[in-house]
Amino acid sequence: MKASELTDLIKIWAMDRDLHKAAPEKQMLKLMEEVGELAQGMAKGNQEQVIDSVGDVYVVLTILSMQIDLDIEDCIEQAYVEIADRKGKMVNGVFVKEEDLQ
Repeated sequence: MKASELTDLIKIWAMDRDLHKAAPEKQMLKLMEEVGELAQGMAKGNQEQVIDSVGDVYVVLTILSMQIDLDIEDCIEQAYVEIADRKGKMVNGVFVKEEDLQ
């Protein structure tokens, strides 16, 4: 399945459970929980946990976006447009934007 199809299914799942009407502050806490699990999986080299956590983060971000009246795909598109022509270089394993290299 394509990401856009899965995103649509996540949105339907969330609406069926009225999650799109829930408090975004609570969803933000859930996001931090899932990011913590991702960090734990990375730290422990647990690939299954990493895969699960990346998916969970996307689900939570999709629902959070709905709660604050944004479309996750629009947000992703805007982020891509911003980075598409970005230049920079790797410094100690981290990509640093050209303007931050000054």
